[in-house]
Amino acid sequence: MVYAVVRAGGRQEKVSVGTVVVLDRQKAGIGDTIELPAVLLVDGDSVTTDADALAKVSVTAEVLGEERGPKIVIQKFKNKTGYKKRQGHRQDLTRVKVTGIK
Repeated sequence: MVYAVVRAGGRQEKVSVGTVVVLDRQKAGIGDTIELPAVLLVDGDSVTTDADALAKVSVTAEVLGEERGPKIVIQKFKNKTGYKKRQGHRQDLTRVKVTGIK
């Protein structure tokens, strides 16, 4: 079985061909192909972590769509001062499908 660990935003994701992954927002339209940098490659019994060898590895993925993450509520409160603040946030995300590891 061939799989790779790729760097996606501030995180790393374990992917193989056909895997659908949700990443931080990518600058690509729906149907475009993007390339993800590999950090580790496992091909059967051989494990590749060498930076020079990984520079030749290409992990391609097709953009399936844009979406937004769940709403996160941020609340701040200080006792006895009358200070309270409420704020929300939703992260922009991109759903991609891995099409090839070469």
